[in-house]
Amino acid sequence: MSKAATTRCGWVPDADPAYVAYHDEEWGVPSHDDRHLFEMLVLEGAQAGLSWSTILRKREGYRTAFAGFDAERVARFGDRDVERLLGDPGIVRNRLKVESAVANARAVLAVRDERGSLDAYLWTFVGGRPRRNRFRALADIPAETEESKAMSKDLKRRGFRFVGPTVCYAFMQATGMVNDHVVACYREAEVALPD
Repeated sequence: MSKAATTRCGWVPDADPAYVAYHDEEWGVPSHDDRHLFEMLVLEGAQAGLSWSTILRKREGYRTAFAGFDAERVARFGDRDVERLLGDPGIVRNRLKVESAVANARAVLAVRDERGSLDAYLWTFVGGRPRRNRFRALADIPAETEESKAMSKDLKRRGFRFVGPTVCYAFMQATGMVNDHVVACYREAEVALPD
């Protein structure tokens, strides 16, 4: 059966190839790459109040604007860089969100110094292993969980911004810390680790 004929999570608009590719190739796949984890923290924070399709359309712009999500380079951004980014149509030009990406890069470096990697730190919130939730319907999927609340609280304590519990849960879903593909979705079993 072709991917076009398979069942996907109901939030995926089949008419949007970028959305389909994101769902089919990335969303829910466990990520342990610090650069990707930093990217997804920035993008999920940027998405707050906007549609994910807006962020997907601007993703390459973000990669260019934020030095390929190299936290060391972004952490060195100053006021002139922020002003430059606020004029960049390739990203969401919101001062608080741009400044948060720079602050988050600095916080990533501090976490890396303390914990060895962003990956080692973030995955502690799910015990180092993805949670497989086996939800039957989109309506069953929560907007936040106790784990996302704990992650949000600790990230904020460390100086991260735009990391509320809902943003953190979306981040956990995107990076495969939780497998929230609905059980009817063909990707649910594909991204799941053996029990």
